[in-house]
Amino acid sequence: MTVSKKQILALLKEYGGAVLFSTLLRDFGGRHLKRELKNLLEEMADNGEVTRLRGNSYVLPGQVKTVRGRISVHRDGYGFVAPEGGGEDIFIPAKFMKNALHGDLVEATANQSRMGGSKLDGRIVNVVERATTRIVGRFEESRRGAVVISDDQRLNLAVVIPPKGRGRAEDGQQVVAELTAYPIGGRPAEGRIVEILGWPDDPEVEVQSVIRRFDLPHEFGPDVLAEADAVPEAVSKGELKGRVDLRGMTTVTIDGETARDFDDAVALRREGGNFRLWVSIADVSAYVTPGSPLDREAYLRGTSVYFPDRCIPMLPERLSNGICSLNPQVERLTMTAEMLFDATGRMVESAFYPSVIKSTARLTYTIVKQIIVDNDPEVTDKHRPLAPMLGEMKELALILMAMRKKRGSIDFDLPEPEIIIGLTGRTEGIVRAERNLAHQLIEEFMLAANEAVAAFVTSREIPFLYRIHENPDPAKLHDFQEFIYGFGYEFALVEDRVNPAELQRLLAQAEGRPEERMLNYALLRCMKQARYAAENLGHFGLASPCYCHFTSPIRRYPDLVVHRILKAILALDEKKEDKRRGKQLAIATEHLGETAEHTSKRERVAMEAERDVVEMKKVQYMQQHLGEEFDGYITGVTGFGFFVELEELFVEGLVHISTLDDDQYTFQEKQHSLVGNRLRRVFRIGDKARVTVAAVTPATRRIEFTLAAHTPSAPPKVTAGAGPAEEYPRIPIKGKRVSGPKRGGGVEPKGAAPGTGTGKGKGRGGRKRR
Repeated sequence: MTVSKKQILALLKEYGGAVLFSTLLRDFGGRHLKRELKNLLEEMADNGEVTRLRGNSYVLPGQVKTVRGRISVHRDGYGFVAPEGGGEDIFIPAKFMKNALHGDLVEATANQSRMGGSKLDGRIVNVVERATTRIVGRFEESRRGAVVISDDQRLNLAVVIPPKGRGRAEDGQQVVAELTAYPIGGRPAEGRIVEILGWPDDPEVEVQSVIRRFDLPHEFGPDVLAEADAVPEAVSKGELKGRVDLRGMTTVTIDGETARDFDDAVALRREGGNFRLWVSIADVSAYVTPGSPLDREAYLRGTSVYFPDRCIPMLPERLSNGICSLNPQVERLTMTAEMLFDATGRMVESAFYPSVIKSTARLTYTIVKQIIVDNDPEVTDKHRPLAPMLGEMKELALILMAMRKKRGSIDFDLPEPEIIIGLTGRTEGIVRAERNLAHQLIEEFMLAANEAVAAFVTSREIPFLYRIHENPDPAKLHDFQEFIYGFGYEFALVEDRVNPAELQRLLAQAEGRPEERMLNYALLRCMKQARYAAENLGHFGLASPCYCHFTSPIRRYPDLVVHRILKAILALDEKKEDKRRGKQLAIATEHLGETAEHTSKRERVAMEAERDVVEMKKVQYMQQHLGEEFDGYITGVTGFGFFVELEELFVEGLVHISTLDDDQYTFQEKQHSLVGNRLRRVFRIGDKARVTVAAVTPATRRIEFTLAAHTPSAPPKVTAGAGPAEEYPRIPIKGKRVSGPKRGGGVEPKGAAPGTGTGKGKGRGGRKRR
């Protein structure tokens, strides 16, 4: 007797639910059919005709309860499904991925994890929608045929290229392949080469590979360029109607040395003990109208993308570097937030209006620092007319900074690398990006303007596009609480929530200690990612009840939307009975939820691409230093080794446990350390380490070190009769005392993407993406 698919489907339909394999085998006549039945069921499961469940059981696809969501795949093959309606992610083991690829929309089962707690696991039942249509990778040719190996390890994909689809590609070149068939069962994916990028050791090819891998729009269409070309190069007299004239005011832009687009200008005047601040932002909405080719392209891109050697702009350069850039000594249309602060930093007045300015000077962060920090007499004398105002700006910025910290705003003081690119496109150096008081001054003024606009619109109860940062996930907070307890730190959790001021005080306590940077990173990973939303949920990281992005419409689409809404409100206030102005507000506020979701996604893609290029450039640089020794600190310890970040280069690599050949080492999770079983040598977070660059793998962005020397940090305190040794003395944070860890867990694995709302982005001038 043989078994047919038709018989299996009929039997499963009769049962009406999940059926064990042993039951099916019994019903079909016994053990002699075991291999045949097993092979047939596996084939049917791969084709989606039946669904394989936990416990070696099977069910018809329509009879199983599933959850729909996007899957994120790890390079090791397992994945997590984020349900569409929110809720706990579902862990999918590699063997239950069923040909799903990273980013696909899938249907998956969701069961309580055997590990306990609230965790869920499951298996993929069906791939609803493919996210990947093209891949970027290396073309490899052999006697067995040709394939393209994807650069994106999360795809873990080798695409077979038939002879007719190879074009002129040569073995080893970087190419873009379009998928013509997806993997099903044991059949591999197939495709055809649509673009040959070049040889992988060419720096330009490497960057172009990233641009295509992240599907970044990087060329403007003819309709977009034609509209941009039609925009005037200068402000006309007719455009000044209805605008406040600020051309006679001393106004300056403060940006980085290499910046070419200036979208914000500031002015300040002392009024007794108060400070009146003007923040004027390029009025991009005057030139980009809703629904136009420029607007559609800006929406598609969502944001400008910044690489070490170039920018992929949201708007054509004719706008971003021309009529929308607040260049010195030329008239420009702006939207101004005028704010009055008292001596404590409290905002007592605010007003918003369309304006026209003529920037007095284009200053750099270096110049401003030399005046307000270094008191450089030569530079100060050169900018004598501006120096008094810059001094008053410093005074206000320090007041605003202190007030923001007092309310609990969290500042992650993490160093950012600045990649030095040579004329050939190769990395010539990595230095710490400077962030001084001049940067902080502009940041404080932009934060104040963003908050003021958000508060103004919120008070009107008008639909709006907010920048939100939700409270950290309670489970991650508990894990972080246990993690830092091993280093002697505590903070209060009340009903699974924490006051951001507690976390700010914790970071202040760690300042200057060996574990400072590690604690910053660990806390960063607890944070949810800031995003855009049509609903005001506040901003946890800034400890702000309402917040928006208003200050960068040249490079962020949400800011352009905020400008349109603000202008529509102001126009309606002016002529409340004007139906045309009411329609203008309706247009500005439509589809806000959709816009928020789309622009949040585009921001995440931009950040991933920026991070990938930086890591690529770091690996490039370290290839030139194979065999050399560097000093660093241990930043993470795992069961397979420890991570070391080099002191001066901000490059991280792994010292694998297999290279520690002086002893056998055991990983002690609670103490975040590796301990030698015989010699009792201990490697813990914060230890100094001198390492040798042993191996560099550009394709995976991996750097491997071997240990050259090791300096332990403070040894554990051991007292007679004591329990497990404490790494550091307790440092209680003000607030409710917490009596130590209460659950298992730990910080996320090294290399996990930080879920942050306030981490620094590679935006213009290196400002934080808040």
